[in-house]
Amino acid sequence: MSDPHLTTALRNHTAINGDISIREIADLGMIDLRGDVSDRKFTAAVKKVFGCALPMKPRTSTTSKNNNCLWLSPDQWLITCPRNEVDALFSALIEALENIHSLAVNVSDMRSVIRLEGDGVNEVLMKGSSVDLTLPECKAGFVRRLLFAEQAALIHIVSDGPKSIDLYVFRSYADYVWKWVEVTSKPAARVRLFTKQTGFES
Repeated sequence: MSDPHLTTALRNHTAINGDISIREIADLGMIDLRGDVSDRKFTAAVKKVFGCALPMKPRTSTTSKNNNCLWLSPDQWLITCPRNEVDALFSALIEALENIHSLAVNVSDMRSVIRLEGDGVNEVLMKGSSVDLTLPECKAGFVRRLLFAEQAALIHIVSDGPKSIDLYVFRSYADYVWKWVEVTSKPAARVRLFTKQTGFES
């Protein structure tokens, strides 16, 4: 019997290097976690497995080595880790949460992740969303759910220099979102914030 082979929704898309670089992050495992942060046994169990404390402040994240905990709501987080480690970590989490009121689901195949890097990332993303990414809180570690190009999405600012943002979308819409970003990141679609545009004088 042949071994299972991972096939992603963006397998036929080649990384792009234009005004910004665009590539799929295909090796990411994801666990959706819900629980009560007032229960110290719950928070301690999660930290023991992943090495990072659950973020309590809205729209923030925590990191430990290759694991990230992204805040989604007061009782919900998305935990990411290397895909080749997700099964072991998920099993360890289920064991650690035994008899603790909580819910954990391996959702590694639910979403596609597109990484955008470069100086124009904010401008490209703001074309498809009403979120102002120029605000002071929009720095490395920032997490937010949003409607992007009319699709439910999640962004995670990975780093500030160079600017790097992961865009999470449901895999059934990944092809559409990729093509949207590809078109709107081209030089012909370039828009610079708060500067006078040239070529439009009457």
